[in-house]
Amino acid sequence: MTDLATRPNLSGVDAAAAAGLVVFWSSGFIGARLGTEHAPADTLLAWRYLIAAMILVPVMAPRLARLARAEPGAIRQHAVVGLLSQALYLGGVVTGIGLGVPAGTTALIAALQPLVVAAAATRLLGEPIGFRRGAGLWLGLAGVALVVADDVGSGAPAWAYLLPVGGMLALSAGTVLEQRWRPAGGLTASLTVHVAVAAALFTTEAAAGGRLDPPAAAGFWWAAAWVLVLSTAGGYGMYLIVLRRSGATRVSSLLYLTPPTTAVWAWAMFDEHLGGRALTGLAVCAAAVWLVLGCRRRPRRLTASPGKHPW
Repeated sequence: MTDLATRPNLSGVDAAAAAGLVVFWSSGFIGARLGTEHAPADTLLAWRYLIAAMILVPVMAPRLARLARAEPGAIRQHAVVGLLSQALYLGGVVTGIGLGVPAGTTALIAALQPLVVAAAATRLLGEPIGFRRGAGLWLGLAGVALVVADDVGSGAPAWAYLLPVGGMLALSAGTVLEQRWRPAGGLTASLTVHVAVAAALFTTEAAAGGRLDPPAAAGFWWAAAWVLVLSTAGGYGMYLIVLRRSGATRVSSLLYLTPPTTAVWAWAMFDEHLGGRALTGLAVCAAAVWLVLGCRRRPRRLTASPGKHPW
């Protein structure tokens, strides 16, 4: 069986999933701005995942119970990936911004993720980089730097910058582990366990700080619905789809497009300034992703175990 994660050409489904990932992942930054106008970040995150868990867990509980009996380690693997790629990633990024780390600096730190994943994927997953892909990864980082150049600055304690760095490393680790383990159960089981883990963590943290009670403002619930549907279901759903279909390095390279996409979105919704440097950065990021996604890889053989199938 040919491993679908190593197919040399992108199909229409792959292209649509890649575009959806960029748009839905970017929606999280817009939703965070909408929600934090009415409540602290951990309040928004707690209710985002509580509502998602209340929807998904009752529906998926029987399937997860069967999965736990058939594949005892699968639930644990999903939980570890969810802890890294959702709870710790968002906790580090959003908390860092709340402590004063500029959003542009945070985006630049997060943009190191494709380079970290590429290095790890080469060593742990056997994904070759090559000159063209390596050039594309570095070019993407330069494009993101252009987009956020006006926003990079100080204003937060030095240790606060470790939070988005930690979040970026957590997402990188979750990406590589998901690709390495390929835990059984499919997308819905994976997303359900991720959501449950994040809900438990953020709810506990917000309750301990006395910030779990949501505001009555309609704008808060509009933002909660925004991040629930677009960012959690859409963003992380598309992330898992693209990861399993196209590999760790390729899915991470698409994240280079999220800062410029977010900048365009913020310009349209909030009338934020979008200058020539940002537009140039957007073009550079697009060229970088084209370089990475255009690389051909030789298919490799995959020995499938029961219940574990390529996407």
